[in-house]
Amino acid sequence: MKRLYEKLAIVLICFTGFIHSGSSIKEVAAMLPALSVSALAQLLPGRKLTAVLLAVCAALCGVLPPMVCMLPLLLYDALWEGKWQLILCGLTYFMAEPDASQLALSAAGCAVTVMIYLRVSKLEETVDKLRSLRDEVTEKNMQLKNTNEAIARAQDSEIHIATLKERNRIAREIHDNVGHMLTRSLLQAGALMIINKDEQLKEPLESLKTTLDNAMTSIRQSVHDLHDDSIDLRRGIEEAISAVDGRFTVKLDYDMSGKAAGNVKLCILGVVKESLSNAVKYSKGDRINVSVQEHPAFYRLAIEDNGKCGEIAQTGIGLENMRERAASIGGTINYTATEKGFRVFMSVPK
Repeated sequence: MKRLYEKLAIVLICFTGFIHSGSSIKEVAAMLPALSVSALAQLLPGRKLTAVLLAVCAALCGVLPPMVCMLPLLLYDALWEGKWQLILCGLTYFMAEPDASQLALSAAGCAVTVMIYLRVSKLEETVDKLRSLRDEVTEKNMQLKNTNEAIARAQDSEIHIATLKERNRIAREIHDNVGHMLTRSLLQAGALMIINKDEQLKEPLESLKTTLDNAMTSIRQSVHDLHDDSIDLRRGIEEAISAVDGRFTVKLDYDMSGKAAGNVKLCILGVVKESLSNAVKYSKGDRINVSVQEHPAFYRLAIEDNGKCGEIAQTGIGLENMRERAASIGGTINYTATEKGFRVFMSVPK
């Protein structure tokens, strides 16, 4: 749009030359083709036809001397086409009867046109640089935002891991220290009950033993809860997947609440690791889908690859290990081998 306004200003300069030379059919005949070609250059820049028409219009100066007044407009379009030499065709003007004043006005108009062109081209170059700088800044800001988010996720992950480790340490300390002392107290209370001959102490000793039993049960449950919470099933599965990323494209579909018991988490993680290990050894595919889902009544694990395989060796150590893992928590596991790949399916009741 800016370029169009500049072109209108140049047209006004050209009209000054026509006013000086008077109004006649020749002036109108010179004006119309020049305006038409300039409009075409505006609509179809960079075309060979545009360059040819600019040269033809400039050459018409030898036939229509008033055409020299339109040279500034033709020069402007030729400059944007990168072919200012086309205006040299206007030298045919000297084949006619040149008008010195008309020639001077045209030369002055061409000089102003060059100045306008340099100004506008410089302005457009600056605008392009600003756009490029803006885009670069926007891209850098997006990269910075993504980096900050990645750092925040990494920090959250580190905090989560540290929390799980601390829970595990506390559970171990309680089990090794408090649990040991409670066990010793229970044994001592039991021994006192056996050797006690005083009927008045019998009931207090039984109450003491019951209290210690309840405390031991509570401590044991708390330790188990802490240990269960310290197992990050999703992270364990993701680490197992990362170990085979170079060989397979693995898709993980994970939907677990995190409230599963520790033995269930360990079983699922063990089956996932064993299945991925078997895929690396035997599968000829390149994709693995891992799905871990929690349903109202059971947990579901499905692992399948796209590698063709033959008959399954039911006595394999890896498959037997997975079968024993599932059975240890009351679950069932099935293996299916087809032309589309190998599939492991396990369900564990809650």
